[in-house]
Amino acid sequence: MPQRRPIIADMCAMVLVADDDLRHAEGIRRYLVADGHETIVVHDGRAALDAARRDRPDLLILDVMMPGLNGLQVCRTLRQESDVLVLMLTARRTESDLLLGLELGADDYLTKPFSPRELVARIRTLLRRAPRSAPQHTARGLRRVGRLSIDPVGHHVTVNGERVECTRGEFAILAAMSEQPDRVFTRAQLLHHTRGLDRSSTERTIDVHVMNLRRKIEVDPRRPEQLLTVHGVGYKLAVCPP
Repeated sequence: MPQRRPIIADMCAMVLVADDDLRHAEGIRRYLVADGHETIVVHDGRAALDAARRDRPDLLILDVMMPGLNGLQVCRTLRQESDVLVLMLTARRTESDLLLGLELGADDYLTKPFSPRELVARIRTLLRRAPRSAPQHTARGLRRVGRLSIDPVGHHVTVNGERVECTRGEFAILAAMSEQPDRVFTRAQLLHHTRGLDRSSTERTIDVHVMNLRRKIEVDPRRPEQLLTVHGVGYKLAVCPP
């Protein structure tokens, strides 16, 4: 398994949550998404291992008590393959339990019950320790920019882990911009990337594509946070919402 990918920025990361308590896991997911993270949720140790190997998260929130493989076993296995950040969750409070998790390679430990604010604060602290770079590329070329994941191979886009359907022109624009997040692209430059798809396209077509993309990827298309207009120049794909 490859080493940990660089973090884009400390408030935008791919987080894998492994917890067999469905309600608890969903609560964690909601808080993480609200804090700007892309989040994947699984409910047992084997699924956690599979997801970690497949999706290569920046950080893993790992409950100790899970069916099949428990959290400690998952942490031990992953430490032989990767240096992914691991935050362990446990209802146990004895010092020996906490030390065992840390000795197996966990980066931090949080005992239940805990407040969502404390969890988010711990995650931010862990992510700040990791090197930053943009964009993130997996072995198959997957690009993660803020809430977005763009897969040039599979030709699909997800927002906070949820698939969104894009036309070929819309995808071409996102693919081009995700190569250089925070770079401002003129309409003419974006038109160049879509020209082979529709030779009758004009710069006005780019505006329409951007408008449609905002409907699909932004929380409020009227107040975009990621696909931004740079007045008098063009558009840019922001690494993290302002």
